[in-house]
Amino acid sequence: MSCGEPHETDCGEVLDHLYEFLDSEMPDVDRTKFEHHFEECSPCLEKYGLEQAVKKLVKRCCGHDDVPADLRAKVMGRIELIRSGQVVSERDLTAAPEHDVSTTRAASQES
Repeated sequence: MSCGEPHETDCGEVLDHLYEFLDSEMPDVDRTKFEHHFEECSPCLEKYGLEQAVKKLVKRCCGHDDVPADLRAKVMGRIELIRSGQVVSERDLTAAPEHDVSTTRAASQES
């Protein structure tokens, strides 16, 4: 997405890193660039506002559930692989967690 206007910071870069901005997970110098971009680019500002509203809604509706540490670690690991440009197969992204062998055996014996 681009508004078609020239900006110091490209619209694509802003939108690619929008959640880092929303989550305050970027250096202050980049935050300043993004804030300046939002001041001059209404399509990106609108997208920012929409994503901010969605994030608040999700937090309000689901913000009380704790995320298991192992799930968080797996998700963050996959995000880092993708960001680094390493090839990640579709199977690796959608693989179900491994089941305990004893649980699987017990379930098959009950059938």
